[in-house]
Amino acid sequence: MISKGKKERAKQEINASSMADIAFLLLIFFLVTTTIASEKGITVVLPPHPDDAPETDVQINERNVFNILLNSKDMLLIENELGEIHMIKNMVKEFISNNGRNPKLSDSPKDAIISIKTDRGTSYEKYIAVQDEVRRAYNELRAAFLQMSLEDYLKLDEKNPEEKELLKKAKEAFPLQISDADASAPKKK
Repeated sequence: MISKGKKERAKQEINASSMADIAFLLLIFFLVTTTIASEKGITVVLPPHPDDAPETDVQINERNVFNILLNSKDMLLIENELGEIHMIKNMVKEFISNNGRNPKLSDSPKDAIISIKTDRGTSYEKYIAVQDEVRRAYNELRAAFLQMSLEDYLKLDEKNPEEKELLKKAKEAFPLQISDADASAPKKK
């Protein structure tokens, strides 16, 4: 018989009694330190639900409506002509600030409505780009009305009473009126 030169050692066991405590502490640590991504969106005041809204037949002069159409391939139709995003701002500014001079444009800034119609396949990015250009046009008109630069206008704070009054005057002179519609939505009879 061959004798073993060394005695076999007993295998040591790891004490796992505190493993659950460590795992629990790690879980709490990650829950407390992790930030959950919040969704971003556009701040829009929605109209009342059709069932709650009183039925009124509003007559709008077609001349006071500026039409922008986005199809499912993100192609842009501005006032029935093919266009590009960079064209929207200047065209909207001209339309809104017409004050009745050109019979093809709006009667006044208070009557001007920007109609953005989208297809169900329109990309969110293109829709946002159109919205941004329209809002940029309004911001530039409001800044010019207040006789200040666009940067200074955008820095105005509604918490400051004097600046809040300036913002109110600019918004009254150039009220933002955007109509969003789904161009492919079925029409009610």
